[in-house]
Amino acid sequence: MEIQSVGIVGAGQMGNGIAHVFALAGFDVLINDISRDSLDKALATIEKNLDRQVSRGKISPDEKSGALARIKTTLTLTELGQTDLVIEAATERETVKVAIFEDLVPHLKPSTILTSNTSSISITRLASRTDRPEKFMGFHFMNPVPVMQLVELIRGIATDKDTYDTLHGVVAKLGKTAASAEDFPAFIVNRILMPMINEAVYTLYEGVGNVKSIDESMKLGANHPMGPLELADFIGLDTCLAIMNVLHDGLADTKYRPCPLLTKYVEAGWLGRKTGRGFYDYRGEAPVPTR
Repeated sequence: MEIQSVGIVGAGQMGNGIAHVFALAGFDVLINDISRDSLDKALATIEKNLDRQVSRGKISPDEKSGALARIKTTLTLTELGQTDLVIEAATERETVKVAIFEDLVPHLKPSTILTSNTSSISITRLASRTDRPEKFMGFHFMNPVPVMQLVELIRGIATDKDTYDTLHGVVAKLGKTAASAEDFPAFIVNRILMPMINEAVYTLYEGVGNVKSIDESMKLGANHPMGPLELADFIGLDTCLAIMNVLHDGLADTKYRPCPLLTKYVEAGWLGRKTGRGFYDYRGEAPVPTR
């Protein structure tokens, strides 16, 4: 199947990034969200990021204007039903994702491929709540989407070969690299990354080091571009906690138990950059460690 139009559910950090790369690659894009403010903010973010690419010589002004012209927005979820590919990029909560699919499925074309950008939730289980498990896949982009080259492709138990081959071709057209992952909790990247972040939080919780020393140790001692606590703030502590809970529940192994300090930060609403506070306080001119 040839994909020409893409519907994206969710205009947040992941949704607008996915819209950006699809539009730049020549696809027609329709973004849906429940908030007009979120849609307007997404368009402004996309334009700003395209401007940055123009200033760095990565794309031309004509490519920027062409990409923006290919992006439309809607508050009506059912309007995505006529697109060739739908990518759900809502919050990392299974109940929310299932509700979206149940509302959307009756309005889809028979040929439409349905995907989720989930970073941890069972693709087989999500697919079972739709009318097309054979045309359902995990389509996991990395954040920030315009920069990161990897896309995880996750087949559910019923996903057919044509669907996989089609999405593999889409990834190539985006200029990115596909990695195939089996449908296990958190797949590949987050199965490895999130326990490392969780262990960094335990290191902070147990007083082995403070925020600055932990992050500097991993940047200078392991050559990581960002410290694990800084990265957690960038991802969102609520997302980190949700993925650790999926790992803990799905694999039934105590090594995946979320650190109580991570839970406390989320309960306080200190979710990282998006709320102004996490392991760092971002409300001043420069980030300041909170512990």
